[in-house]
Amino acid sequence: MTQSFVAGSVATVTGPVPRVSASLAWPDHWGDIKARWNVGRMDHTVDPGLYALGTPDDQSAVLVTANYKMSFNRLRESLPGRNAWILVLDTDGVNVWCAAGKGSFGTRELARRLDACGLGRIVAHRKLILPQLSAPGIEAHQVKHITGFRVVYGPVQAADLPVFIDAGFKATPEMRRKTFTAWERMVLIPVELVSALKWGVVLSVAFFLAAGFLISGNFLSGALNYGFFAAAALMAAIIAGAVVTPLLLPWLPGRAFALKGAVTGFMAAGILVFMRSGSHGFGRFESIAWLFLVPALSASLAMNFTGASTYTSLSGVRKEMRVAVPLEILAGIIGICFWIRACFIA
Repeated sequence: MTQSFVAGSVATVTGPVPRVSASLAWPDHWGDIKARWNVGRMDHTVDPGLYALGTPDDQSAVLVTANYKMSFNRLRESLPGRNAWILVLDTDGVNVWCAAGKGSFGTRELARRLDACGLGRIVAHRKLILPQLSAPGIEAHQVKHITGFRVVYGPVQAADLPVFIDAGFKATPEMRRKTFTAWERMVLIPVELVSALKWGVVLSVAFFLAAGFLISGNFLSGALNYGFFAAAALMAAIIAGAVVTPLLLPWLPGRAFALKGAVTGFMAAGILVFMRSGSHGFGRFESIAWLFLVPALSASLAMNFTGASTYTSLSGVRKEMRVAVPLEILAGIIGICFWIRACFIA
């Protein structure tokens, strides 16, 4: 596959290696922006293999990353004016942290990729710099045993790599700490929001049509009265779960993300019911329906952020899912039943 960011090649004993620059071009930035908004997200990839940053030689550092292009971009742009080798693993277009958790950024893939590119013949040293967040998928002692290369874990943030390398591959305590600031939470929102809006539109249309058919009398009148409010309630649930919850994450009660999402969802439902009260045809059954449905949907969406959070562990997420998912499904069923009942008596 032709890769626009490749600019020539570097000759090695195993053949030419594609050369890349630390400077990102507009297509690189545009691709990252689209991936943030879940547009072509799974196609935003780099061919696995070895790349040359600048003009590296047999003494240059070897840095390992995933073939998610945003990960690749963050790595190379953090090293302006440097010469290094970049080894890209095949992680199916998934970022380092998630790929390590899933096992695609793992010991076996690392060993296979080292053998495939013949790195042992290209460099004189036997040191690999891996992202700290790849550690869950890597067995360093096995890498050493299988390949002869020693694993050194770099800092959490690629931006700290120059200081890390200049300090003799030593990280400060700050470099080892994974933060989850408001900005770091905010940049995760678009991809979840776009995904949620896709099924939100489908559900809104379904509720709109169902309201028209279920309510006796004029189809359009029933659809407009009940269907539009249903669409508004669904959008409120999406905003509560995919936007408000991650922004307010540290301040929402409880440890479980589902609980945090349910809290914002219940608040949104309360506001909706208050605004809807006094409207023609509004009754307690419709009120109860959305007090169940909105928190259930918001809680489900909030759980999508567990994989990106520093607050969770794999065992904790599994435990939360065993408890929360059945409750969300039950709440959803109850809410739909009350909504259908409200339509029949309207």
